[in-house]
Amino acid sequence: MKDKVRIGIIGTGFAKTVQIPAFHKIDGAEIVSIVSAHLENAEAVARDFGIPHFTDDWRETVKNENVDLICITTPPVFHKEMVLLALENDKHILCEKPMAMTADEAREMTEKAAEKNVLALIDHELRFLNGRRAAREIIESGEIGKIRHAKYNFRAPHRGSPDAPWNWWSDIKSGGGALGAIGSHVFDSLRWFLSAEVSDVFCQLQTHVKERRDEKSGAMKRVSTDDEANLILRFADGEFCEDATANLSLSMVEYPVYQNRVEFFGTKGAIRVEFDGEFFIGKAGEEAWHKAEVDLNEAIEGARNTGWNNGFLALAAEIVQAIKDGKNTVENAATFADGYRVQLLMDAARQSNANGTVVKLQ
Repeated sequence: MKDKVRIGIIGTGFAKTVQIPAFHKIDGAEIVSIVSAHLENAEAVARDFGIPHFTDDWRETVKNENVDLICITTPPVFHKEMVLLALENDKHILCEKPMAMTADEAREMTEKAAEKNVLALIDHELRFLNGRRAAREIIESGEIGKIRHAKYNFRAPHRGSPDAPWNWWSDIKSGGGALGAIGSHVFDSLRWFLSAEVSDVFCQLQTHVKERRDEKSGAMKRVSTDDEANLILRFADGEFCEDATANLSLSMVEYPVYQNRVEFFGTKGAIRVEFDGEFFIGKAGEEAWHKAEVDLNEAIEGARNTGWNNGFLALAAEIVQAIKDGKNTVENAATFADGYRVQLLMDAARQSNANGTVVKLQ
C-alpha cells in the first residue's frame, strides 16, 4: 500500500480553483508538479500552493518519475496526445471532459488504457454528489416506477455578455462550446442514472454571440462554437426505463442565475435533482414535491458551490485511496469506456445538427 500519491496537473484554470484545493484537503495526496502553457502562470500557481516543480512543458511532467497521477485539465484538442504519453509512462490518469475531439480518438485512448494496469478515468464528478447517488438508488428501487421521460435544464449567464473574450471556448478546433463542456456531463449523467444507452439523437446548436474580441490580439474574431444546445433523445429499453425519451436545454447565455437541474418522470412518480444534489420526490396522485433528506457534500472553501466543486472533492478522495490501495478502479467513476460512449453521442449530436436529422446509434 502506498503512503502517498504524487500528482502532476496539466492546466491552471479549473485546477487552480478546484482540483488543487481539493487534493490539498486529502490525506496522502501531494501535488508535485504543475504545468501551464504560460510559464509565468505555472510559476504563480506553484508559489501560491507550495508546489515544488512547475513547467511550461507538459511532457516533462508526464515523464517525471516522481508523478503517480496525471490530471489533464486542458482544452480537449490536447487530450489524446497527453493521455497516450501518460499511458506510455504507466501513469494513472484523470482526464477532463469531453474525453477527446472525436469518437475515433476516444476509442484509441480507451483501447490503449485497457492494455495498462492503471486507473484511467474521465472527470464526471457529478456522479459523486451524495444527493445524486441517493436519487439514483430511488430510481433503481422502483419507487417512482419505470422511467418514461427525463428533462435536463442547464442555464448559465457566464457567456451571455458579448464582452466575454474570444478564447479556446470560442474555437471549434480546440473543442470549445456548450455541447462539449456541458453536454458531455449531461450525456454521462443520464446514462449513469438510467443504466441505459441513448438510441436516437436529435440536436440543434446555436451561436447567439457570433463575434468576440480576441484576448491576445484585441481583434474581433468569429465564434465557431455553440453557446446553446437543444436536444431530444430516445433511450434503449433497460431495467429502469421503458420507451423513454429526454429533452435537454443547455445554455451558457441565459440570465439571471445558474441552474443545473435534472428531472425523471416514471410510471409511479417523479424525482427532481438540483445542482448540489438536493432532490425532491413527487408521487402519482399528489400535487406537491417533497424534499428528500440527504447530507450534502463537503465543500471546498473559497470555491463557489456549483455542484462540480463538491463532487470533485469526493471523487478525488476516492481516486487517491484507490491508488494507495493498488487498485485500478473506482466504484461509480466514469471510465474511459464511459467517455467513449459519451463521445459517440457528441459525434451523433454534431451530425444531427449538421444534417437536420435524427441520428440512430447502434
